[in-house]
Amino acid sequence: MDAVELKKIGLLSDTHGYWDEKYVTYFAPCDEIWHAGDIGSAEVVDKLASVRPLRAVYGNIDGHLLRQRFPKTLHFNIEEINVMMTHIGGYPGRYEPTIRKELYDARPQLFVCGHSHILKVMYDKNLECLHINPGSAGKYGFHAVRTLIRFVIDGKEIKDLEVIELGDRY
Repeated sequence: MDAVELKKIGLLSDTHGYWDEKYVTYFAPCDEIWHAGDIGSAEVVDKLASVRPLRAVYGNIDGHLLRQRFPKTLHFNIEEINVMMTHIGGYPGRYEPTIRKELYDARPQLFVCGHSHILKVMYDKNLECLHINPGSAGKYGFHAVRTLIRFVIDGKEIKDLEVIELGDRY
């Protein structure tokens, strides 16, 4: 039997064009970086992609160039986990109406979104799905603390989740 390889994921959202060298520090040990939209500039994604392979979706503030590079919604499998990522997704019990049908049709084990600038990690019992919103890693918005998340996907498990505070947005 082949051994399942662990995948360490670095997750952020809502950079709004802001670059912080701390992204390199925290994402260097990761296998992949995921950006859940409102990227803000091609420079941010190019720098992230130079650190580790990048998966991203565009957000509502992203212009046509980023919308050409990235989809609105991304569906993929990593290890044994079905993942759905979009920017405006809501959260369990309050999913965004425009994404709800796609979410229920796809039935991912992991649903990632951004937009709210509010860090949330919740389990949806109805979908049997972990919902993650990493908060905002950028300086634009109403959030007080900039955050990102790291976690491990090990076969069918999502584990070792770390919330990393990058400092005040001010």
